[in-house]
Amino acid sequence: MQNNAQSYNMRELQLYINSILLAFDKMCREHNLQYYLVFGTLLGAVRHKGFIPWDDDIDVALPRPQYELFRQHAHEWLPEHLEFVCHETDKNYVGGFGKVQDKNTTLIERKHFDYMGGVYIDIFPIDGISDNPIKQRLHCMRYKIYDKLLYIAKRDPYKHGRGFNALAVKTAQKLISIEGVSKRLRRLMLRYDYERLSTTCILLGGMHGVMPKKIYGTPTPIEFEGEMLMGVEMPDEYLKLQYGDYMTIPDEQHRRSHNFYYLNLNQPYREYKRQQL
Repeated sequence: MQNNAQSYNMRELQLYINSILLAFDKMCREHNLQYYLVFGTLLGAVRHKGFIPWDDDIDVALPRPQYELFRQHAHEWLPEHLEFVCHETDKNYVGGFGKVQDKNTTLIERKHFDYMGGVYIDIFPIDGISDNPIKQRLHCMRYKIYDKLLYIAKRDPYKHGRGFNALAVKTAQKLISIEGVSKRLRRLMLRYDYERLSTTCILLGGMHGVMPKKIYGTPTPIEFEGEMLMGVEMPDEYLKLQYGDYMTIPDEQHRRSHNFYYLNLNQPYREYKRQQL
């Protein structure tokens, strides 16, 4: 399967990344790791018993202590064709969460973004956060600032042409230390002790990602594409906080897919990189 933007077979991709999810689920069961389907994946499980029809990714999350344990042992525990990537394992990867990706595939998310890897599922840490609403908002705002700086640092400065915008981005890139911002981002995410606090957050979700720990609770079986995987203990409460009226199907103009720039399910991304040199 070799495609450019918006031309790949959505269902074929869904089934492929679902196989990664099943391998991840098997690994978690073998090593007693606690995980949850989150974001659109949990919504799909509740509303569609599988993928949202136009969705082309999978989101799972682990409590921070479990996430760190997985990060340290992923190279031992995952099947040979899968690997875990995050900034700590690959300095070209930026952001506060990681991915489990298939080494035997190639995926370029955006033409203007220079990171290349394989087809993946997203792995998010669930962190603790203050119970104080003002501190919560400040915490989420700082995350957005660091995340935006990392995006600017890695994007193609000529995304919107070669005018003033390109000059501004190139100037910013000279001033931004990716390693420095990444360290600040990680310190921010680890600021609050998950074990001691009753409120949690997945910072990518902003204030919508802030919720009581009890909503996640004990991982609870839920059907996804004909398999029983792990959802949150209180899915209705979770989805209302994330999406509001989550059972209403959005109209077509509000249905969002990644529309990946390049996708090849038959070529390892490292091989593709060598061919581009």
